[in-house]
Amino acid sequence: MVRVSLLCAVILQLFVASLQAQQSFKLSAEEATSMALKNATELKNLRLDKEIQIAKNKEYIAQATPQVNGSLQMQHFFSIPVTLLPDFISPAVYGVLSKNGVKDGSGNPITQPTGPAQFFPAQFGVPWQSNAGVQFQQLLFQPDLFIAISARKKAIDYTDANINVMEDSVKSNVLRAYYSILIAEKRKHYLDESIQRLEKLKQDQEKLFKNGFAERLDIDKTQVTLNNLTTTATQIERLIEIGYASMKFVLAIDQKDSLQLTDPLTEDLVKKGLLEMGSFNYSDRKEIQLLNVVRDLQGLDLKRQKLAFVPTLASYWSYSRNALRQEFNFFDFNQQWFKASVLGINLNVPIFDGGQKMQRIKQANMNVEKIDNTIQNLQRAIDLQLKASSTQFKNALSSLDVQERNVQLAEKVYNTTKKKYEQGLGSSFELLQTQTELENAQSNYFQALFDAVNAKISFTKALGKL
Repeated sequence: MVRVSLLCAVILQLFVASLQAQQSFKLSAEEATSMALKNATELKNLRLDKEIQIAKNKEYIAQATPQVNGSLQMQHFFSIPVTLLPDFISPAVYGVLSKNGVKDGSGNPITQPTGPAQFFPAQFGVPWQSNAGVQFQQLLFQPDLFIAISARKKAIDYTDANINVMEDSVKSNVLRAYYSILIAEKRKHYLDESIQRLEKLKQDQEKLFKNGFAERLDIDKTQVTLNNLTTTATQIERLIEIGYASMKFVLAIDQKDSLQLTDPLTEDLVKKGLLEMGSFNYSDRKEIQLLNVVRDLQGLDLKRQKLAFVPTLASYWSYSRNALRQEFNFFDFNQQWFKASVLGINLNVPIFDGGQKMQRIKQANMNVEKIDNTIQNLQRAIDLQLKASSTQFKNALSSLDVQERNVQLAEKVYNTTKKKYEQGLGSSFELLQTQTELENAQSNYFQALFDAVNAKISFTKALGKL
């Protein structure tokens, strides 16, 4: 009993923990897009790119500030390097002898022998040497670095423009997925109503069949139609499950969490905001904004290449102390350290590089021209996109109106046929036929609604107002 109680307690605890881990979300379309914009991996990475660029900008600025470096070097020579010195002693000795008139045993003046120059080895220095110092360097003028510093805002604008382009894509995907689920759920609701009507019809037919007022064929026909509708409803239910799973993935929430979409699905949703969608400017498109920033950056790169002919200037100062020892006693502070200090300016003047700079300027000019061509081509593509999406949206709205009227007419025909059948003035065949026509009208209506929603999203995105 104790083991059973303990097992039940563990199972209960795991069940409670599982419930606590699950979350429930009720989201409107606007809330869903906000969540996706916050959680989308692509946007998270682009925001990290922005932070990386901010850090790079600070790095460029840091390069223009004073640079201070310290150094410490210690070395021991097991064998002090040898230097060959010319024989400067012999000429001096022979010069003194000659000057004083000294002669050899034969009475001849003593002169220096002729022949190859003589050298003798010499070692300079001590075995133990140490150097400690500090160096200060300040860049006074370097064109490419100062261009990079002036371009830092444009670099941030570039990351922002990339984020805006990705946000439009994420919004479009979320809205399409959101309304696709709503449309599928609405269609599933109407299918369930049709199934209930057919089940009621089948029950009535079975009663009539028992009393001899209906044929078995009528029941079989109703069962066939009912089976088809049930199969369609099951397929749509599974599509809804896949839709919710995809939506959770886009929103970056766990599959085990529950999700409920709260926006109502009406024709007004498609037609809402049509008056505000008329005006258009190329600058409203995030892709154009991105390319304009790229063009500005290419222009700055062209300026940087042109300034490569300008000299660079830097100043420096260093201070060091050297210790020279016969033995390792660098920590004996009574021993002398020899100091050295230097202040200087370094001017680097480019004179000739074989035409490299001119070729880089040509490349930068052509890169600017390429961006201009890309912008012009994108504007033409946007014109085509606007024309196509506008036409598709108008067609979708017209089709939606027609299919809405068809549903109303089909419902009217079905209700009239049903009354005639209930009064014994019509056949079950006619009722099944009108039921099928109603189902087809509803199916066409939901397809038209789906097309209209997608067409509106595409048109809004083409206008740059998503």
